[in-house]
Amino acid sequence: MNWNLLKALVESHAVSGREEGVRGLIRKEFSDVGCTVSGDAMGNVIGYRKGKGKAKVMLAGHMDEIGFIVTHVDSDGFVRFQPCGGFDPRTLMSQRVYVHTNRGTLLGVMGAKPIHVLTEDEIKKPLKVTDYFVDLGLPGKEVGKRVEIGDPITMARGMEEMGDCLTAKSLDNRLGVWLMIEALRKLKSHEVDIYAVATTQEEVGIRGALAAARDVHPDVGIALDVTIACDTPGADAKDHITRLGLGTAIKIMDSASISNPKLVGELRALARKRKIKFQMEILPRGGTDAGAMRQVTGHCAVGAISVPLRYVHSTVETVHKDDLKASVDLLAAYLQTTTGKGYELAAAR
Repeated sequence: MNWNLLKALVESHAVSGREEGVRGLIRKEFSDVGCTVSGDAMGNVIGYRKGKGKAKVMLAGHMDEIGFIVTHVDSDGFVRFQPCGGFDPRTLMSQRVYVHTNRGTLLGVMGAKPIHVLTEDEIKKPLKVTDYFVDLGLPGKEVGKRVEIGDPITMARGMEEMGDCLTAKSLDNRLGVWLMIEALRKLKSHEVDIYAVATTQEEVGIRGALAAARDVHPDVGIALDVTIACDTPGADAKDHITRLGLGTAIKIMDSASISNPKLVGELRALARKRKIKFQMEILPRGGTDAGAMRQVTGHCAVGAISVPLRYVHSTVETVHKDDLKASVDLLAAYLQTTTGKGYELAAAR
């Protein structure tokens, strides 16, 4: 497994709609694994590998990450912002961030009103995202010259090994992009035409995948994303969804899509045949690019291969190396064996 590539992907910076910080790296990697590479006005990167033309399989892994957009700079140089994607405000206290400007990247810290001066009523209220600001450690006039409304803000955090795991920001969902690259690197032959798409703006409404799917018009759409591993203290076993270290996850459904049952069965049978560790996933809240691809045509069978992830949408997202390997192995096996056909669902007789 190319962990250095994963590190480079997750340590890149690409808020939804401003994915230029990672797009060049992805284009290069797609080219290196034998794809013809193109892009579109949404910023999607499409890697095409021709098969025998029997069907089109679209892989979708979003390259954008949750972050913020500058909305105001006050006279003292403190920066206000709005979220670009869903954040849990509890994770923002005392974080370091980068503000990406046309004049370079500035390191800053997330600040809020100190607890020592809060009233009793304020102490009882949970912090909201709007209670935070970014302190760049510069005079107000200097900040005003360098920072503009609309500049993106990302979290300042690298990838580290932690036991058998990796922890970083934006594993959601540079993992999906990494999975398709590693699977294509492993893949020697395939009958289907493969469209590997690093999508944009997933975190703000699965927008890039919808645009790309309308252009590709796939027969099969497979989202590559993370899923919740709530296998931590305080959670009942029934609420775990998935567990770290137990293998890749084959999605049955989430709030944006229900996977084609024949595709689910094919993936499950293939995992058993190849002795690939897997678990079944039902996600009660949240969705993936599969939800966009299934909107394009009734002839597209959609599903998802998910990587179990702890502490989603934080700077310490955590994944198990074994689950990553299992996900690559399952995706490569599917692409190697599938004809992309036979997913029509007949009425019961």
